[in-house]
Amino acid sequence: MGIKLYYTTVTASREVKSQQAEVMRILESKSIKYELIDISVGGAVRDEMRSKSGNPTAIPPQIFNEDQYCGNYEMFSEAVEADTVEQFLKIE
Repeated sequence: MGIKLYYTTVTASREVKSQQAEVMRILESKSIKYELIDISVGGAVRDEMRSKSGNPTAIPPQIFNEDQYCGNYEMFSEAVEADTVEQFLKIE
């Protein structure tokens, strides 16, 4: 599996929920398969996401291609606007 989406099922933030849903919707609309990784299952998974992204305060959604960091929601959104999602996800 290539694309990994770190997300959370436990958040009080409507913004995080809507961002996660939008990323999933766009990936599905482009028929891009992805794996969901829920950081709410434990601190170790959250720490792994933050370590791999190089940001000690990173919040979901965070997007990777295997272990290669692609970016966060804002970066994904910019790629959608520019119609460069495949390049952003490093799947060309």
